[in-house]
Amino acid sequence: MINHPIYEKLIEITNKQNVMVDELLSNHTYTRLGGKADILVTPETYEEVQAIVKLANSEMVAFTLLGNGSNLIVKDGGIRGIVMNLKKLSSIQTTSNTIVAGSGARIIDVSREALERRLSGLEFACGIPGSVGGALFMNAGAYGGEIKDVLVSTKVVDPEGNLLTLPVEELEMDYRTSNIPEKKYIVLEATFALQPGEYEQIKEVMDDLTFKRESKQPLEYPSCGSVFKRPPGYFAGKLIQDSALQGKQIGGAQVSLKHAGFIVNKDGATASEYIALIHHVQKTVDEKFGVKLEREVKIIGEDA
Repeated sequence: MINHPIYEKLIEITNKQNVMVDELLSNHTYTRLGGKADILVTPETYEEVQAIVKLANSEMVAFTLLGNGSNLIVKDGGIRGIVMNLKKLSSIQTTSNTIVAGSGARIIDVSREALERRLSGLEFACGIPGSVGGALFMNAGAYGGEIKDVLVSTKVVDPEGNLLTLPVEELEMDYRTSNIPEKKYIVLEATFALQPGEYEQIKEVMDDLTFKRESKQPLEYPSCGSVFKRPPGYFAGKLIQDSALQGKQIGGAQVSLKHAGFIVNKDGATASEYIALIHHVQKTVDEKFGVKLEREVKIIGEDA
């Protein structure tokens, strides 16, 4: 018997196996960083998501959406209250030139589905590590493409637990931003409109982008991906490189030798070491070039 007041109410909403108490979030983040969640819940339906949001509201329990943990750093003290991971909402369905994907599906898998269906438009996403929900959250992009270019609409749950269907125009998407964080929407699914294409041509583009990614990015170590947004008129990686910061290490966190725009968990880093290295990079680049690097990665949770 788990003695947690919310636990019993959560297992009335979703399957018992979907509710974990004192779960280490380092097991659920790409950086392999993060302390414990009081309760981690992985709902399987839209109705369960709505019910959990309404429960958190009625019980006045803190609520955090984790996503799939790719563009995220969770602090060493973990997260209080209910943490929700939507990895089980991962269906991908194709009709004609349209793909509807659950927020927990990997955007890479959606781009592969598009390839198999001979649909063009999502080639740029073949190397983005995050989920569909995370891709909408920050209008993810790469190699000249962005989510807003192919997104038609999304289903979300608002902070009160209401289910809404929103056209892309209402998401105010711009470079690596949307109004989803500000509105505190929980993305449930996305509808993408693509164009018919030739399998070999689509595959050629995806193979080329995959090669570029694998040859340039430090995929052999845990990381949160690209740490900083591109500053106007510059490249973050080049500024960091020109600041002689490649290889700079604090504890187990290191500025990647392969791509200066990445910070890797090279040797059992703590979140505080990783965050300290981010701050050191920002301070050094600002002092050397007068450019303030803005984080693309989100930091949540409590200090240990």
